[in-house]
Amino acid sequence: MPIILVINGPNLNLLGKREPHIYGSETLTDVEEKVKRVASEMGGCELIFFQSNHEGQIVDKIHEAFGAYDGIIINPGAFTHYSYAIRDAISGVNVPTIEVHLSNIHTREEFRHHSVIAPVAVGQVVGLGTLGYELALRALLSTIKGVKG
Repeated sequence: MPIILVINGPNLNLLGKREPHIYGSETLTDVEEKVKRVASEMGGCELIFFQSNHEGQIVDKIHEAFGAYDGIIINPGAFTHYSYAIRDAISGVNVPTIEVHLSNIHTREEFRHHSVIAPVAVGQVVGLGTLGYELALRALLSTIKGVKG
């Protein structure tokens, strides 16, 4: 059974409270429940959820993925735009990774248009709210199944 690490970066612990006009009213717990349902629908996988507001903790968690996880879904939050440390960690562990953003980063402030994570991810889902996590899991599991057989 595949093991998927779902990482949420800074401020995502405030989901449902912080700027609901941009990020929606669902909480991080709601997102996790949705992802669990999709995993079940797709035949199951083990999901490990992790949220941190600290770049180094996210890097450490990505390092743990090496040889231990089959895929990563990551919403790096603001780290998307400047964290070469997270980018290099993803590149270094060589685990298929999909980047997720609740809002469409390409239509927001100019500084949000560029992702340093995207070049090392197998895909990016933006602007679809919490549905993006569900789609990312579907895509990641399909990718893993394709790679494994």
